Amino acid sequence: MNMGQIVTIIVGLILIGFILWWFFGKHQEAVGDATVSQNDQEATITVHGGYSPSTVVLKQGVPAKVNFAMKDSTACLSHVVFDKLGVDKDLTKQPVTTVKIPTNKAGEYDFACGMNMFHGKVIVK
Repeated sequence: MNMGQIVTIIVGLILIGFILWWFFGKHQEAVGDATVSQNDQEATITVHGGYSPSTVVLKQGVPAKVNFAMKDSTACLSHVVFDKLGVDKDLTKQPVTTVKIPTNKAGEYDFACGMNMFHGKVIVK
């Protein structure tokens, strides 16, 4: 083996390790709480290379809105989909898109990008 082949093998192994870590590794998730004022609550999720925070906690029984602040032009992140709620919103039409979340009972509402590659969760408790 010559030096070029050895370098190629090493770079390939490093890339395989990175891909395995990216898709299967444990990544720390940011958790955010809603801001409660008077008789409603609101949380903001920044969309930039993913969702930050990726998990939002809401109080049960208080009307809630989750705002998605679009900071990314990636096609995958152009939509946010809440399957349980039947919501599919285009995030590119305005800088901030609001989704109303029912808080009448405790539960979790998963959301994802239009291609189901980036995920997040809204927890009502």
